[in-house]
Amino acid sequence: MTARIIDGKIIAAELRGRVAGEVARIKAAHQIIPGLAVVLVGSDPASQVYVRSKHKQTQEAGMASFEHVLPEDVAQADLLALIAQLNRDPAVHGILVQLPLPKSLHTETVINAIDPAKDVDGLHPNNAGRLAGGFAALSPCTPLGCIILTKSVHASLEGMNAIVIGRSNLVGRPLVQLLLNENATVTIAHSRSRDLAQLCARADLVYAAVGKPELVRGDWIKPGATVIDVGINRLPAADGKTRLVGDVAYAEALNVAGAITPVPGGVGQMTVACLLVNTLRAACAIHGLPKPAV
Repeated sequence: MTARIIDGKIIAAELRGRVAGEVARIKAAHQIIPGLAVVLVGSDPASQVYVRSKHKQTQEAGMASFEHVLPEDVAQADLLALIAQLNRDPAVHGILVQLPLPKSLHTETVINAIDPAKDVDGLHPNNAGRLAGGFAALSPCTPLGCIILTKSVHASLEGMNAIVIGRSNLVGRPLVQLLLNENATVTIAHSRSRDLAQLCARADLVYAAVGKPELVRGDWIKPGATVIDVGINRLPAADGKTRLVGDVAYAEALNVAGAITPVPGGVGQMTVACLLVNTLRAACAIHGLPKPAV
C-alpha cells in the first residue's frame, strides 16, 4: 500500500479561490475591502521571501496589502507606535508582525500590543485563551491549515485518536484545541515524552511539529493513519547543497500511512492561504457581518 499524497498546493489554491470569491462578494455588497498589514523587522532572507509571497497572494485575493519594513535596530517604542497606528487604521483588518524578531525586541510585548480583533496570527493571549476555552477566536494559521488538510481526507474527525508531537504556542498547543473542537481524542507529546513510538502507534491522525528531522519513523505509524508533517528542516545533500525534510521519515511512512503530506508541498502551502482566511474573517467580524463561507 502506498499512501495518498495530500497535495497542499492544490488545496491551498482552492482555498484562496474561495477567499477571493468572498472578498468580491463583500466588496460588492458592503464596499469593504479587507486589508492586511505585514510588518517586517530587519532583512532576514527567508522572512523577505515569505513576506513577498504574502503580499502577492493578498493582492491576488482582491485584498489591500500594506507592507512596513523596519531596520534591524529599530527601537521597540517605534515598533509599538507603528502597531498602535495600524490598530487605529480602519483600512487595516489584519496585522501580522513577521517572527522571529531581533533579540533586541521583546516579542511578547509586541504581540500583546496588537488589537486582538486584528491579530491574524492568532497569538494574542485573548485569542489563545478564547481558543482554549472553546470560544470563537482567530486561530494561528499553520494549525488551521493542518485541520483543513486533514479534512480533505476525513469529512469528520469526531472520535478519532490524534497525536500532536510538539507543544509550541505557534503550532502544537493551538492545534490540540482545534482538534478538541472537532471532537477528536488528543494526545500531546513532545521531546520528553516516554515511549513516543508506542503513543504514535495508537493514533489515527499524526501531527509532527517538533522541529527534529525525520524523528517519526515509518514503523511508529499505525497502518492507514493520516500523517500531517509540519516540520521544515534543512539537511546537507550529496551535491554540497541542502535538502528539505520534514519531521517524518517520508519514504518509510509512505508505505504505511493511508495519507501523508509531503515536505515541501504540504502544510507550508496552507499557512499563507489561512492568513487570508483570518484576514477575511477579521474584516467581517469588525464590520459586524456574518462569518464568511470559507
